Amino acid sequence: MKALKETLLFLAGAALAGTAAAAQPDVPKQVKIVVPFTAGASNDAIARAIAPQLAARFGNTVIVENRGGAAGAIGSEYVARSAKDGSVLLLTSSTFLTTAATQPHLPYDPLKQFAPVAMIGQGPLVIATSAQTPYGSLQQLLEAARKRPGALNYGSAGVGSLAHLATVMLDDAAGTAMTHVPYKGAANAASDLAGGLIDVMLSNYSTLAPVVQGKKVKLLATTAEAPQPAFPGLPPAAQTLPGYSVQIWVGVFAPAGTPQPYIDRLNAALNEISASPEMSALLDIDGTVPARQSSAEFGERVRDELSLWQGIARKHGISSE
Repeated sequence: MKALKETLLFLAGAALAGTAAAAQPDVPKQVKIVVPFTAGASNDAIARAIAPQLAARFGNTVIVENRGGAAGAIGSEYVARSAKDGSVLLLTSSTFLTTAATQPHLPYDPLKQFAPVAMIGQGPLVIATSAQTPYGSLQQLLEAARKRPGALNYGSAGVGSLAHLATVMLDDAAGTAMTHVPYKGAANAASDLAGGLIDVMLSNYSTLAPVVQGKKVKLLATTAEAPQPAFPGLPPAAQTLPGYSVQIWVGVFAPAGTPQPYIDRLNAALNEISASPEMSALLDIDGTVPARQSSAEFGERVRDELSLWQGIARKHGISSE
């Protein structure tokens, strides 16, 4: 009888150990976070802040590798074709979806070949105009745009960029028709906005901060639905255009087929990291706040936004190919 009890206790302990092991799946000895943009950009800075914290939690090595080009498509394709063991991750932004919406012949499927892991944070764009314009509010700018269709110019980081599609969406909501001037990078557009060569620009705040602080550019609104603590006194565009809202996000993906228990463990770790003081110092610059979503919730957000941007691209015939 005693031997039977000991055997049963042993088996019960083994079962508990097995359950614990399943709840804490093994992680690769080295994890590579691929950033599909050049070094030094905001996504790169966020990835490099995440890497040591993730390594400390998992007890492994986490490195960051930049694979820029083709609006993020080169680095994204690399991750899509990587091992499905969690050793290669993609850290990207909303550009991941706007690229997919405006490049229908990408060598990967953003929904079928990627597993959403975690959203690091999200925040609004700001709507800015040159200090040389007479517009003191978004309402004044839109009234001028309605009176002179095509006369006002807006800049973006390129055809199919988030700022491009978000401004087209703004045009649709306001009944305006501003003229798009695509640039090779948001910084170039910001420079021409400061010089008065273009009238309007939607952008993350950090890109415009130097020219705003130099009083060459003025902010009119955010693309948020509600007032933002990071931008006191700056109204949300939804006050002028009810229902209009655009959020830029940063998130992490794994190749589709990566085991769900590992994705869940990554999600929990990244949610903690996104709320850390080290991350706040980076995210606060653009008014970005931690999202703390499950992988399933992030996946639903990705599907909904891709559908939104695809609809806008089809309606206006926007293609970056």
